[in-house]
Amino acid sequence: MALDIVKYGNKILREKASPVAIVTPELRNLAEEMIATMHDARGVGLAAQQVGRRESVCVIDIPDGCEDDAATEAFNKQVVQPLVMFNPVILASSGENMGKEGCLSFPNMSGEVLRAETVTCQYLDVAGVMQVVTAKGFLARAIQHETDHLSGILYVDHYTPEQKKSREKRLAKLAAKNGGVR
Repeated sequence: MALDIVKYGNKILREKASPVAIVTPELRNLAEEMIATMHDARGVGLAAQQVGRRESVCVIDIPDGCEDDAATEAFNKQVVQPLVMFNPVILASSGENMGKEGCLSFPNMSGEVLRAETVTCQYLDVAGVMQVVTAKGFLARAIQHETDHLSGILYVDHYTPEQKKSREKRLAKLAAKNGGVR
């Protein structure tokens, strides 16, 4: 069952997620529904707030061929996808990478965002077991994007002042249409 995707302007996108004490069957079901919703919307990541929930969970599924080079693609093959992360925390990051980002909560919008090139993230998997993963490139970007969502941070918050100014009217219109919270 596909869930409704919350759009920019809804206050829940600015709320911090609540940590998950234990991964229950209900939370595993939520993650499965989030994956289906993400795939239906042709996205690569989705956080709980984007479907109107407050639990600290996000899902990521990067299609083959999305990385900039074969070495990064090969490095990220160790990460089983779709990736379901409960209570994800980025432990370390290195390097810089400027790249295009979009978001299912911002229909038909995208922009260049500076992120770390490599991240190491700790999380609980669907079995409730602590995992640590290191990712590079686009997968690292997606992990940062989704963990930001769980902290109430949106990709447009990383825009330069010039980017914010050039998109101001469009963002204001989208926010007004969906609750007015910016």
